[in-house]
Amino acid sequence: MVNKVLFCATVDYHFKAFHLPILKWFKDKGWEVHIAASGEMELPYVDQKFNIPIQRSPFQTKNIAAFQELKEVINKNDYKIIHCHTPMGGVLTRMAAKQARKNGTKVFYTAHGFHFCKGSPVMNWLLYYPIEKGLARYTDCLITINDEDYKLANSHRFRAGEIEHVHGVGVDTSRFKPIDIEDKRERRERFGYKDDDLLMFYAAEFNKNKNQQFLIKALAKIKDSIPNARLLLAGEGLLQNSCKKLAAELGVNHMVDFLGYRNDIVNILPMCDVAVASSLREGLPVNIMEAMACGLPVVAIKNRGHNELIVDQYNGWTIGPENTNDMTEKIVLLAIEQRLITTLGKNGRDRIEKTYSVNTIVNEMSHLYEKYMKELEGIRWVAQ
Repeated sequence: MVNKVLFCATVDYHFKAFHLPILKWFKDKGWEVHIAASGEMELPYVDQKFNIPIQRSPFQTKNIAAFQELKEVINKNDYKIIHCHTPMGGVLTRMAAKQARKNGTKVFYTAHGFHFCKGSPVMNWLLYYPIEKGLARYTDCLITINDEDYKLANSHRFRAGEIEHVHGVGVDTSRFKPIDIEDKRERRERFGYKDDDLLMFYAAEFNKNKNQQFLIKALAKIKDSIPNARLLLAGEGLLQNSCKKLAAELGVNHMVDFLGYRNDIVNILPMCDVAVASSLREGLPVNIMEAMACGLPVVAIKNRGHNELIVDQYNGWTIGPENTNDMTEKIVLLAIEQRLITTLGKNGRDRIEKTYSVNTIVNEMSHLYEKYMKELEGIRWVAQ
């Protein structure tokens, strides 16, 4: 009988964006791979897919139906491993898998950044903390992707079978990589930029947490001293128009390019000089890891995810969340010291290759899975 694994998340795009290498790993092991998530996207390495109407908000009544559907899927299939992701995917799946765990199914949950952390609103602690701590007891392996969350889960005595720290979802360093001077010149020309433009890049949804206004205000402070600075903002969201209005009010609208939603970031990042990030909270941001893989130094606001990736004066700097002067100071330094861009960028690339590459993450995850696979093999051998 073929072993089956079920992966669950709120939306199916989550797997396309972050977990295809893991799905492939299971297929290569001869396992049957199932996906349960909202959406009708076709995914490689998947034998069966269930479109479950999971909603992001915990207050959506559709989640009641999603729970029932998910429970039915789990109870009908003899899954040996269930791995859930995203907050609501994690909540519904662990509740729906209670009976399956009693029958021997192992349940994994990856917390892609707890919603409660240092600096989080009190409401996040009141709502999400008791849910995550309570559901930990229905989790055989709780995986955190940054050191702060790992320490929090342990110090607050989350009662998961095991608590592990894995270094994120990984970056494909064969795709995200530095390019030579000629390639950079050609790309800049194609996108309408000059060789001597200082290109700063940030990709994120326009919302309160991502805080793009901070970057625009910082840019306004250097518009006279570094007139060739350009801020490239990729993404969409509710606050995009207010950011455009702010850029105009501060007289830097000609220095900010709102790129909208992009599926070609892999082509844009390597032609840039610096990655900037203004988000107030992050788990372990893929956008920063991709920038580092492309050889860009990073200047970012301090938070648990940025602190994990950025080593001050080694591959960039982390700065205070309210001091745009710190941001402008570091940008000016990089504009003056071009060799510093190269040195910090190389260090960042090295850091990604050693710790955060896709191959490294698959290796870390495979060790966790194989531990349980060996248990299953032992049970099967005894039964025979």
